[in-house]
Amino acid sequence: MLKNHLTIALRNLRKTPLYSGLNIFGLALGVAACLLIVLFVAHELSYDRWNPQADRIVRPVADINFGGNHMELAVASSIMAPEAGQELPEIQAWCRFRQYGSYLVKREGMAQQNIREDNVLTVDSAFFEIFPLQMLEGDARTCLTQPMTLALSRSRAEKYFSSPQMALGQTLVLENEERRQVTAVFEDMPVNSHFRADLLLSMNGNEEVKNSPPFWVASNNFQTYFLLRPGTDLAAFSAKFEKLSAEKIAITAQQLIGATVEDLAASGQYARYYLQNLTDIHLHSDLVAELAVNGSIRYVWIFSAIAAFILLIACINFMNLSTARSAGRAREVGMRKVLGGRREELIGQFLSESFVISALAVVLAVLMATLAMPWYRDLTGRELAMPWGNPVFWVALAGGAVGVGLLAGSYPAFFLSAFDSLKVLKGQVAGLKRGGGFRSTLVVFQFTVSIVLIIATTLVFAQLNFIQNKKLGFEKSQVIIVDDAYALGDKIYTLKEEMLRHPAVQNGTVSSYLPVPSSRSGQIFSSNRSMEQDKSVSMQRWQVDNDYLPTLGMELVQGRSFDPARVTDSMAVIINETAAGLFGFDDPIGKKIYSLSANLQGAPRPEDFTEFEIIGVVKDFHWSSLRDNIGALSMQLGRSTGLASFRYEGAATASVIAALEKNWKSLSTEQPFSYRFLDDSFARMYSAERRLGKIAGIFGLLSVLVSCLGLFGLALFTAEQRTKEIGIRKVLGASVAGITGLLAKDFMKLVLIAIVIASPLAYWAMNQWLADFAYRIELRWWMFALAGAAAIVIAFITVSFQSIRAALANPVESLRSE
Repeated sequence: MLKNHLTIALRNLRKTPLYSGLNIFGLALGVAACLLIVLFVAHELSYDRWNPQADRIVRPVADINFGGNHMELAVASSIMAPEAGQELPEIQAWCRFRQYGSYLVKREGMAQQNIREDNVLTVDSAFFEIFPLQMLEGDARTCLTQPMTLALSRSRAEKYFSSPQMALGQTLVLENEERRQVTAVFEDMPVNSHFRADLLLSMNGNEEVKNSPPFWVASNNFQTYFLLRPGTDLAAFSAKFEKLSAEKIAITAQQLIGATVEDLAASGQYARYYLQNLTDIHLHSDLVAELAVNGSIRYVWIFSAIAAFILLIACINFMNLSTARSAGRAREVGMRKVLGGRREELIGQFLSESFVISALAVVLAVLMATLAMPWYRDLTGRELAMPWGNPVFWVALAGGAVGVGLLAGSYPAFFLSAFDSLKVLKGQVAGLKRGGGFRSTLVVFQFTVSIVLIIATTLVFAQLNFIQNKKLGFEKSQVIIVDDAYALGDKIYTLKEEMLRHPAVQNGTVSSYLPVPSSRSGQIFSSNRSMEQDKSVSMQRWQVDNDYLPTLGMELVQGRSFDPARVTDSMAVIINETAAGLFGFDDPIGKKIYSLSANLQGAPRPEDFTEFEIIGVVKDFHWSSLRDNIGALSMQLGRSTGLASFRYEGAATASVIAALEKNWKSLSTEQPFSYRFLDDSFARMYSAERRLGKIAGIFGLLSVLVSCLGLFGLALFTAEQRTKEIGIRKVLGASVAGITGLLAKDFMKLVLIAIVIASPLAYWAMNQWLADFAYRIELRWWMFALAGAAAIVIAFITVSFQSIRAALANPVESLRSE
């Protein structure tokens, strides 16, 4: 019976190649899109699950609202981990990470240029106990216990020493002066980890840890991880940890600002810690000082929904085309029933056809996905691959083929097998039109999904365009940034002088702090020598030079800029408008503000405060993402040589780069030359949103294409069914345009209904997405009208192609055929 079903199924496919081709290609597109998205979603959900202890690892994070600044931090103070480890017996091991940025590294005794390493972490010796990476050389328990030691990943061991075996015991030179011995080599970290480390430096002997204040809410610079003992109740431990942290915070508040937690709460200020599960970090955490850019569970849900809808649209095409062709299969069903065929057998026959089409579509889909994979990797920014060696993949494909076959073929099978054989054989097929309403509903659903995706894509790129063109308070174009400027030492100022002689260079500044991802330094300032809560402001403290403001095109609204000729300017400060407002200064110029010593070891005394005089107020500029409101910021004249930035005339880009490289190499042959542009760095802040827009746009176009394939098939069937009517209308004088409009009218009504349904859905969804941005576009009616018009045009072109062809046919031939 099965062989018979398959034979008939293949015969029917050959009899109707156009319909079969539309079905197979449409399903293949839907399955391929679904497969690619599922691979991405599976990858996102797998983060940190390679760790066999993942369910016992937590990270404490902070939620602090103080001094007019609300911060959600992925970091804690250096003292938290050791104190929590002593007071909470549930903690089996703890480890702190300190990320100082990139390092310049070379092998000792080798005449070679430094290599820039970005994935460098300073960690405690328990790192490998909590994150059990495979050790290739060395002892995981002791390799990081001694000062000035480090562990290397396999790839870095091979880069510097040819092999892991040769690396052990060797010395690497960091930043041209710090010598560390290689005590271990570990396997490269899995790509599905929320952080990446190629060099692990021992925390033992770290000066920042030695000098950190003994408070839980001070100098929050360390990512911290706890490994809990087996059997620990996570909810109970979380409650216990939060109670302990509340006690420590109360002590800090009393000693630093002389206030109780209740006093702070009365003014809406607070500080609290809570725990994050390791496996929640990548998709559920977007805090300040994350170790890397995380994903988003929202995007996982969005992409999963897109995958499901595209697959459903493809299945709907199959249902529509199968039921639309019901009149053509009616006599076959009638004859089979008259000859003794049971309805179950007919259902089996039609499902067999569906399974054959589904299987062919899945094979074609896998081929499409494989060909698209290199492009898809670049689009998603993830190291994805087809999991050929995973048995689950093949089982899922087989199950998917069966599932798609059932989903797409069940309704047509039950619909066709229900025909009354006597009525069909008498030619009474008018009753078959009852499926038209259901088909119309499915077409509306298809285009509703497609239009939502079109609107979403339009609005995502509209928001990105708004971000790119918004006045930011600084000029981001025609500014080139030289990375690792500190590697030149004092020669960086020689580089600046040489570049200022270039005719195209207008200005230059040396500072690690820029209004794009770079160094950040938060500190609490007060308007008197105390830390009273109503007189304190939490703000950024940037060290800049006297050319910083003109180089970045920032505007002073009050006062003056720094003057290196004035000795007193070493203790002067420029604040932004937000900071002036938080301090309550109507006229800030000449006012004094005070900062607390970073190395405070007890309750503050008046002599622990440093006095600064406000000499200027800079117009507010966006120094963080446009997702956030502008926070308080101060600038101080000081030495911070991490980056050098130069403003130049736009037409001279190549000349400026060449001059920079030449001058750099003349000053140092050992340091690598690296540069970037300020506007590119700004754009990279929104790479996740840009990626979302591209993915939504591409899969939106796919959904439209799949929908149009179905629409084309339905239009083709409608034209065939109405051949006689079209011929009569032409004989009676109907024009081609009139007949085309007649055939297209019903389909256009369905698209209009889809627009009406899709618009409020898209409005709600995009409002939710835009809520993440403090600065955002306004949703305008024309954005929805534009997407609707695009859908109408695409649908009309699809339908009109077949409608015009039918209208141009010779009426004599069409009437003779009838």
